[in-house]
Amino acid sequence: MALSNLHQNQLGLGRSPALLVVDIINGFTDPACPLGSNCPEVVAANIELLTAFRDRALPIFFTSVVYHNDQQASVFRAKVPALNVLTPGSHWVDIDSRMGRLASEPLVEKQWASAFYGTDLNSQLRALDVDSLVVTGLTTSGCVRASAVDGLQNNYQTVVALEAVGDRNPEAHQANLFDLNAKYADVLSVAEIIAGL
Repeated sequence: MALSNLHQNQLGLGRSPALLVVDIINGFTDPACPLGSNCPEVVAANIELLTAFRDRALPIFFTSVVYHNDQQASVFRAKVPALNVLTPGSHWVDIDSRMGRLASEPLVEKQWASAFYGTDLNSQLRALDVDSLVVTGLTTSGCVRASAVDGLQNNYQTVVALEAVGDRNPEAHQANLFDLNAKYADVLSVAEIIAGL
């Protein structure tokens, strides 16, 4: 039986967008870390979006994964033991310095895949009257996907920035972009996103 795609509309961004940079941390951008990969093109695309959002004084949020004790996300960490390197004060949990994160740009600490789960991100976005999100970061099949789906589930028009997300597995990257665009978000190029701001 052949499967057909559902009809979907491209929603793009609303009148009050924010940029959500998911886990562009040293642990994911440095291949020396067991969680890391070499992704300079993803870093460069994020810098381009950060510049565009900063130039327009639009909200920017960063996330990092940090585990303060053995009880936090214990099942997730049992499944993926490499996560145990993400401890407070570790070099691996710091935002990649190439992002040039400003003190005025909130950092959301999380313990699970989604930037929304167990955090105050939604309340921070609502306080700024944000109605739409551009989601970037690492990895497409993991924390980016979970954050984009939860963006939709919290009723934000959600856009995933094509060149500004990446994955250790190219097939998983492509499959998740296809699925996100089909049901949960618009997958748009960095140039399209900037043109729409």
